[in-house]
Amino acid sequence: MEITEGVVLGETEVPYDMESATIEAWLDEHPTFTNDYFIRKASRSLIDTWLIAHSISQPPNVAGSLTMGFGSSSGILTSGSGNIGSTATVIRTWAPADQLSTGTSSKGSCTSGSTTPVRKISAQEFERGGLVRPMVTTIDGTPTFLTPPSTTDSFGLTSRKSREELQSLDEKELLFELAKDICDDLETRTLAHKILQHVGVLTSADRASLFLVQGKKGTSTHCLVSALFDVSSQSTLADMETKEEIRVPWGSGIVGFVAESGETLNIPDAYQDDRFNQEIDARTGYRTKSLLCMAIKGKRGDVLGVAQVINKRDGPCFTLKDERVFSNYLQFCGIGLGNANLYQHSRLEVKRTQVLLDLARMIFEEQSTIEHMVCRILTHTLSLMQCQRAQVLLVHEASKGTFSRVFDLESKDLTETDSDSRSSPFEGRFPINIGITGYVATTGEMLNITNVYEDSRFDPQVDENSEFHHRDTLCMPIRNTECQVIGVIQLINKLDKLPFSASDESFVEAFTIFCGMGIHNTRMYEKAITAMAKQRVTLEVLSYHATAPAEEAECLRTSTIPSSQHFRLHSFDFDDDQMSDEDTYKACLRMFLDLDLVKRFQIEYDVLCRWLLSVKKNYRKVIYHNWRHAFNVAQMMFAILTKTKWWQVLGDMECLGLLIACLCHDLDHRGTNNSFQIKASSALAQLYSTSTMERHHFDQCLMILNTQGNQILSHLSPDEYSRVLKILEDAILATDLAVYFRNRGAFMELIDAKSYNWTKDEHRDLLRGMLMTVCDLSAITKPWDVERRVAELVASEFFEQGDIEREELNITPIDMMNREKKDQLPTMQVAFIDSICEPVYDVFAKLSPKLRPLLDGVRTNRKHWQSIITTQANGESH
Repeated sequence: MEITEGVVLGETEVPYDMESATIEAWLDEHPTFTNDYFIRKASRSLIDTWLIAHSISQPPNVAGSLTMGFGSSSGILTSGSGNIGSTATVIRTWAPADQLSTGTSSKGSCTSGSTTPVRKISAQEFERGGLVRPMVTTIDGTPTFLTPPSTTDSFGLTSRKSREELQSLDEKELLFELAKDICDDLETRTLAHKILQHVGVLTSADRASLFLVQGKKGTSTHCLVSALFDVSSQSTLADMETKEEIRVPWGSGIVGFVAESGETLNIPDAYQDDRFNQEIDARTGYRTKSLLCMAIKGKRGDVLGVAQVINKRDGPCFTLKDERVFSNYLQFCGIGLGNANLYQHSRLEVKRTQVLLDLARMIFEEQSTIEHMVCRILTHTLSLMQCQRAQVLLVHEASKGTFSRVFDLESKDLTETDSDSRSSPFEGRFPINIGITGYVATTGEMLNITNVYEDSRFDPQVDENSEFHHRDTLCMPIRNTECQVIGVIQLINKLDKLPFSASDESFVEAFTIFCGMGIHNTRMYEKAITAMAKQRVTLEVLSYHATAPAEEAECLRTSTIPSSQHFRLHSFDFDDDQMSDEDTYKACLRMFLDLDLVKRFQIEYDVLCRWLLSVKKNYRKVIYHNWRHAFNVAQMMFAILTKTKWWQVLGDMECLGLLIACLCHDLDHRGTNNSFQIKASSALAQLYSTSTMERHHFDQCLMILNTQGNQILSHLSPDEYSRVLKILEDAILATDLAVYFRNRGAFMELIDAKSYNWTKDEHRDLLRGMLMTVCDLSAITKPWDVERRVAELVASEFFEQGDIEREELNITPIDMMNREKKDQLPTMQVAFIDSICEPVYDVFAKLSPKLRPLLDGVRTNRKHWQSIITTQANGESH
């Protein structure tokens, strides 16, 4: 026995049999399983359909609904069919931009809404039309501007007569009945179906077709599109849905000729007319004999479409009477189609406004980061505009012709498994059409290019060595509230292989207004967060550090500076263990003097002394990354430059930058690494997203260099100053091992292939970066007693960080930071030598035989550590 009851979802009734009813009863009895199954298995389209089916109107007692907090955005953009793509398909048929907006956009104008005029209409005016609430709320509490689909939009309220009843009427009564039948139908497809069936009755035709005008006149998109094709007396509207759309170029064929000329064509034998396209008959299997084709005109005489009837049923061809009756009836049809178009345009304008409001709500819902903001923009742009690729290019604030960041998404990215959880777009994946995007960024003009290869601004090289092929593009400027161009949005290749229409231009232009405000607000938010983080860091630093007193600097200035031989500064096995802090200051001064940097750059000697003391004062009293470590790094740099005579290769300016970088590369180190800063969400981690500590060290270096009485670079020219700061920044950032690993491969390839050329800037940049690593890790090359002492200092500092992580962050530290695994120090040192140290010292030994002692020292120390490991293993075995 079957159960005939069903459940209605939207407009579809799903019949239930006994098995289905049993399953539903079981699901009702097991709500936990049902909930879990739905969460794991439900698709987005299913959730969208559910949300729309259960949407409810906003309660009348809720005030200020437009300013309430918003919830999840899932399902918001779904149109009546539950598919966001259908909205984009409808949008394609909007009226041109000049019909939808009273204003026009030009190079010198701005439509950002920053100068909104006073409204000329009151809210009471809308009450007369009985308009629905602008916002509805789905059952889960998500507000949306998109109204749920209506099931009451039916306009064909008159009772229709049968074909036999119509044929029994005289001509005037027949025209009256047919005109009455179409006068209250505002749905274009049902109206077109009625028209074609009516003209079949009027002219006794076997088949009828209707083509509507689409696209802007004078453009390549101007054509005729089959609203309905080959309608017979028995055809239903559902039958017509299965037929594919036919497009006829303007002026082409019989239909195109009639549309262009406005003339009526009555052809007794279609195959005798050269304009007739016989391919349609070959495709459908239907043979066309006689044909009557006539234009449908609007009130102003403009052609709205073309109707044609085929094969006279009761005669060899259509008569003059058929032409007259056909013409009289099409006058009514022109009025009906015009009204239907106006109605469709008004509905689409309402839908357009709702979509834009929803997009604006989602853009302004969360403005935490520029990546999150642009991801939302690109995701919804791709879905609505139905294109293959979308890019947002942010204009460089200093140079308006270039872009600081380029974000992109492709349509296939939206179908990947992680698309729902993605919070940022991809960045810099594809080449930039700099000719097109640069033009839009600098001029502020919109570009809609049908064939990019015919435009001189397009660079074909962006498609070379790529499976992606540019076809057409729509490029629009993004402006902030001050009408300044802050970015460019570029859409590439419509999925339906049609060019971007005027409707697309109008929609994207309106959308970019919200995008501009969103991006501008997000930038302001990021700047505010950065400023707050900088303020906290600055206050933290200033509370701990101070500039060295002038009296101490004067004392150092008047001191005698021993020679470099006295301090053994040229030696690779240098050890500062027996030196006082005052000796280290004097040794640093000796390095500057011996490299002739004081004389070459006119550094005031008393300023250099005070700067050195200030640098030392800005090192915290941590176990290892303190002033003594920085001093040893600088000594190794001095020894390498003088032993190899690379100071001649690099030149005075780079030697100055490297020596300053060595002394400053760990300024204000807190005894914790970059990973710790991120785990602890420190102010430094908020301020610098990559190379956190290294960027802080560089900023501290700049702060001291710019402090009164410490300006050792004050006599450099502007170009020299900029160059030294760039060398300084690159050198300090190079001490981040992540940067070392990124550059090591390229440097080793240069050396192994002997393809280096030190006159090339990129090769010199690599050399300086690798030199900083060699000097920073140089303790590993020292005599065994020095190396072991330093290794224990480093381990102690690491263990302190591990203790903090365990006690304050409640996380288990990694082995290297874990005090409980201190016995594994020899094993970790061997791994450190093998993976990081030996490769870089090996390549420098190849570069200069004078650096061979460094490699030998590394290998000797490795043997010592390995010996300890062996001893430990033997002890455990006994």
